[in-house]
Amino acid sequence: MTDPICIGDRVKVFLGSKFGLNEGWHEGIVIRIDPYSEHRNFYWVRLDEDAQTLLGIKQISVFNPKNIQKIQKKK
Repeated sequence: MTDPICIGDRVKVFLGSKFGLNEGWHEGIVIRIDPYSEHRNFYWVRLDEDAQTLLGIKQISVFNPKNIQKIQKKK
């Protein structure tokens, strides 16, 4: 089992084909978690500066758990 995602964690989020050429993984920091159901949450991610510039947005909410991954700290 993986560590749960918490506020302040560095993550990468996958943005699908509706983002056109910007489809792919983008990094950021979890700034808020809104419960949706017993098993799912909305994760609000403040994107890194390069992703903000590329996408034209500062933050995004991620609902699908397969589209968000915690970035493991290097030891």
